[in-house]
Amino acid sequence: MEARLKLFTNPVATGFLKHLVSAGTSVADAALPASTRELVLLRASQINGCGFCVDMHSKDAVHAGEAWERLNLVAVWREATVFTDAERAALELAEQGTRIADAAGGVSDEVWADAAEHYDEDQLAALVAFIALINAFNRLNVITQQPAGGYRPGLLG
Repeated sequence: MEARLKLFTNPVATGFLKHLVSAGTSVADAALPASTRELVLLRASQINGCGFCVDMHSKDAVHAGEAWERLNLVAVWREATVFTDAERAALELAEQGTRIADAAGGVSDEVWADAAEHYDEDQLAALVAFIALINAFNRLNVITQQPAGGYRPGLLG
């Protein structure tokens, strides 16, 4: 598979990517656990069918010490016993925030309240920011058919 557009050599795409990366950097230091962030990024990428991001975030998570068993179960997190209640709340928020067009009401009050039981306001802001950001990256990569499989941890940052 060859990408439709070379995102790292096209000056318009590269300029846009710099802003997206900067947006992620602005919330990277929030007190949100890194494992929660990676689980959320991975789940949204799975839903959106973004092979590049699934490859990237699963490898980054393993590189940071996450267990493959948990990563392999992200797509079926409701049936898995390896996630905490806080992680489950974050995964549900990520799913509803990613599938926003599928539900006329967007993210339900119940899902928001569940997340708010486990995360403080800064962590919630970071979760929302990461969900919005990964959806933007997913769409960019899916539209331009960025190939998956060649990512190495640290390659992009």
